Amino acid sequence: MSKFLPEGKLIDTAENAAAMANAAALSKAMSEHKLLEARAVICDSHHNLIVDLGCMKGVIMREEGAKGIADGSVRDIAIISRVGKPVCFFVKKIMTDSHGMPFALLSRRQAQEACEEQYISKLRSGDIIDATVTHLEPFGAFVDIGCGIPSLISIDLISVSRISHPSDRFTIGIDIKAVVKSVEEKNRIVLSHRELMGTWMENAQLFNVGETVTGIVRSVEDYGIFIEITPNLVGLAERRDGVAVGSYASVYIKSIIPDKMKIKLVLVDTFRSDAPPKKPRYFFCGDHMDCFCYSPCDSERVIETIFD
Repeated sequence: MSKFLPEGKLIDTAENAAAMANAAALSKAMSEHKLLEARAVICDSHHNLIVDLGCMKGVIMREEGAKGIADGSVRDIAIISRVGKPVCFFVKKIMTDSHGMPFALLSRRQAQEACEEQYISKLRSGDIIDATVTHLEPFGAFVDIGCGIPSLISIDLISVSRISHPSDRFTIGIDIKAVVKSVEEKNRIVLSHRELMGTWMENAQLFNVGETVTGIVRSVEDYGIFIEITPNLVGLAERRDGVAVGSYASVYIKSIIPDKMKIKLVLVDTFRSDAPPKKPRYFFCGDHMDCFCYSPCDSERVIETIFD
């Protein structure tokens, strides 16, 4: 299975630069049908993208700007939003303008179709893939899974610890791993993220009773305060007035009870912080998982994901 990376991963490679060093190199890349990347600098009034190839100007005509533009299933914002960013493409033709200057006709659509045919169509539930976060909405994180093709990780599948917004976990542009939860009609990929961030025991083993650590308040209930001490692990502290969701907290670890999946905490203090989310820590390093069981083996509760 060929692997296509999110847009922006080729642009700084030596091979990509060599393919656009001059007109002859670009012509060779065209004949070899080589996937390239360069930065889009302008979107004109007709929504054609102008691309800086270094050796000459590149043009991606509107209908070549993204898969689905021609039939209206994808809106033009998919083209407009690429200005100032890398775009992937195949070189279709090298021509000369009215002033005798060479320019290249490019197709991002063909690159996306190749990505879908050779890579995305072959993905199966449980496959682990690379992705780049492109934008965040209250309901989830949109990611590029290859050549600018988008997929969504819904907010409830980002981590076991509940968050109020995907920005609690991700920043735009961050490179992450994701697991294919399912493959829907027309090769639409549904992703999850929480299974890669460790089981209850893997996370609990990072801590010891008697330690005081930093956490984030995720929920305030009548019976207590849920505090995340790492993305796939929360503990419960006694209720205290004036504690706001999203606050950072220093907490004393009173007990760790695997069979009940409980971490008992004592809230020491709360404070504000503008620190961005940390890059995700992954416990699973393979390229496929058949199942994920979050619960400890002796727990009465079973929390698991089966990838069919």
